[in-house]
Amino acid sequence: RDMFASVGADGSVRMFDLRHLEHSTIIYEDPQHTPLLRLAWNKQDPNYLATVAMDACEVIILDVRVPCTPVARLNNHRACVNGIAWAPHSSCHICTAGDDHQALIWDIQQMPRAIEDPILAYTAAEGEINQIQWGATQPDWIAICYNKALEILRV
Repeated sequence: RDMFASVGADGSVRMFDLRHLEHSTIIYEDPQHTPLLRLAWNKQDPNYLATVAMDACEVIILDVRVPCTPVARLNNHRACVNGIAWAPHSSCHICTAGDDHQALIWDIQQMPRAIEDPILAYTAAEGEINQIQWGATQPDWIAICYNKALEILRV
């Protein structure tokens, strides 16, 4: 509740406590120190978060109780990942989107076993998906943006 996290150009995910901002805890460092661009907290289970590195085709799932070790890697994208959104109604579903025109929904319930394939895939007809949002009040809907278009997808 009093915690927040950030990602940075040094390739780290840092967790902060609002009551003690002078200290932070590094919960993940990219092995090549590639800048991390995105971070998304699991809305149902605050122990899990997802991050993506610059120019990366994979999303890294972290458990804050097990610092420095990813619990899963979601790597079916064929180009850079641009967006990550956790399901608002489920702790084990996450959607990823990228330059490969794909929005992929994953079921991560089987962690720590490897997650091979997404459970759903959508391909945008005309462009790289650069933003994604899972509807908070209507969890059957996901919004994606590409080019100058907005699409609302029913899942």
